[in-house]
Amino acid sequence: MGTITRLLTGLLRHVDRLSYVLIVVTMAAMAGLVSAQVFMRYVMGSSIDSADELSRLFFVWAIFLSIPQGVKFGIHVGIDLLVAQFGEHTRALLARAMAGFGAVLMAVVLYAAIIATSDKWQELMPTLNMTAAVYYIAVLICAAHSLLHLINQLLLGPEAVHRESF
Repeated sequence: MGTITRLLTGLLRHVDRLSYVLIVVTMAAMAGLVSAQVFMRYVMGSSIDSADELSRLFFVWAIFLSIPQGVKFGIHVGIDLLVAQFGEHTRALLARAMAGFGAVLMAVVLYAAIIATSDKWQELMPTLNMTAAVYYIAVLICAAHSLLHLINQLLLGPEAVHRESF
């Protein structure tokens, strides 16, 4: 493994750990907020004005923070009926080619997320004094994190997938 791949793998290890923590925090915040909203509504006869918007925001962030973890482990939906018929060397070449293709597509998503984030920056959310771009920031982070994993898979090949467990 070369210097660049070692550095990239080390960087990804730290980013993945931070991502795991943020996923747990956003899921806990969403569950806590929804529970508090249910309590307030049905027990106290009141409501938290921003609960719907905040819980949706936490949900979106949890989902988009989780996507790169699926990319890392190669657990997203795929059909390998034809690929399974090839030899190991051909499968490794196809895996690198698909990682490269996926990296190009993820770079396009990252670029679009940057544009969308900057376009929405001036808009505020209806019930929160916060920019509406926070939804797009989650997509931006997801795309950048996924892009790094795909580049790592392109450089290392199939051994980059399933290298490290949770």
